[in-house]
Formats: sequence, C-alpha cells, structure tokens
Amino acid sequence: MSFRLPSLLIAFVISLQALLVTGCQDGPLYALKVANPYYSLKEWRAEKAYGETDHERWQELLRLSQTIDKLPTSEQQEWVKQFSGILKNDESAEMRRLVVVSAGRLDSAESLSLIESGLKDPSTKVRMEACRSLGGRRGSDSVRLLASVFGSESNQDVKNAAVAALASFSDQIAVDSLRLALSDRNPATRAVAISSLRESTGKDYGDDPKEWIAALDGQPVEEEPVRFADRIMDLF
Repeated sequence: MSFRLPSLLIAFVISLQALLVTGCQDGPLYALKVANPYYSLKEWRAEKAYGETDHERWQELLRLSQTIDKLPTSEQQEWVKQFSGILKNDESAEMRRLVVVSAGRLDSAESLSLIESGLKDPSTKVRMEACRSLGGRRGSDSVRLLASVFGSESNQDVKNAAVAALASFSDQIAVDSLRLALSDRNPATRAVAISSLRESTGKDYGDDPKEWIAALDGQPVEEEPVRFADRIMDLF
C-alpha cells in the first residue's frame, strides 16, 4: 500500500531543505520566503504601499545617471545632497555605482568629492566606476586622483581602470603614471598602459613596453607605420 504525504507536509519539508541550504540570511523564516513565490509578491506590494521600492529607486538612479546634466542647476544640487547619503548608507553597491556615474556627468567641486568618495568604496565595481568617471572629466584634480589610485590600489581591476582612464589626459602627470604602469608585473596592466599612451600622446611605438619606456625617456625610437586598415577606421 502506497503512502502519500499530505501536501502541507511536503511543502514544509521543501521549505526546511531550503532553510538548511540557504542558512539564516533573513531570520529563521528566510527559507520559507524563498520557497514561497507568493511571499515575494506580498512583500513587494507591502513595500509599495509603504513607500518607494528598491526597484523604483534603482530605476530613478539609472535615469539620473543618464540625464542629470540636463536638469536645472538647483535640481542637480539637491540630488548631489541626496547622493552623499546614498554613498554613505546604501547597502547596494549598484545604487552607489549609479551615484558615481551621475556625479561623473556633473562639473562641480561637490560632484568631484562624490567621485573621490567612490574611490574608497568597499565595492570593486564602484571604485572602477569612479575611475571611469574621472576619465570623463578635465582638470588636474582628476589626473592626480587617478595617479594616486594606480599607486595605492591593491585590486588589479581597479588599477587597470585607472590606467585606462588616464588615456583622456596628455599632461606630464598622466604620462609619468602611464610610464610607471609599463613596468607593472601584470601583463594586462602593461597592455592597457600602452593603449592609453597611444591615445594620450598621439604616438605609437608598438606593443613592447621597453620601446615605449625608451621613447618616453627621450631615446630615439621609430614609430610604428600607420596601417592602411587604421586609416580606414579613422574615417569612421
């Protein structure tokens, strides 16, 4: 004779298994929430009734990251005040990243301060975004910050983001920082440095870091001939 477990008991067993796998991330009933899709929907509706949901906040920040430079100055200033609180208190790295993107579209001391805060964020992707935002700005402060990141950052991805962003600058601080990057132990960093130097200096000494170092030190080094394919690409 076959024995069938009641459906309620089956649901309890599945929920208990989920609890053991996921752990107590949100209290003892977390696994029950995960196992029950209806709970998420109820939670969303309750949050919606209470106030703005995380998804709506994300959508708003995404929109601002694309359009904030088109807003009136007074609105920009109000948002900059909000951004400071998000960078300090929001647990979502994606929310903080979007704040840095938005700050990168503004040209003010306050927005630069936000980006500088992003360089110290615990999230790698926020720090990388801060480097990219600095690359889109002008001024010695941006170059100085990027050079500082390359000299002090331990994460290789963030270092490479700083090296890539230095391509936007042609002053001596940028070139000196990129020269240092040519001697980095990481081959990816050396490759990014060469690419940035091509853009920064308008020169092309090939793919060998030693050739670039010699040229930057004033030694006679012949430039690579411009290929026909490169000329065609420049037309576009």
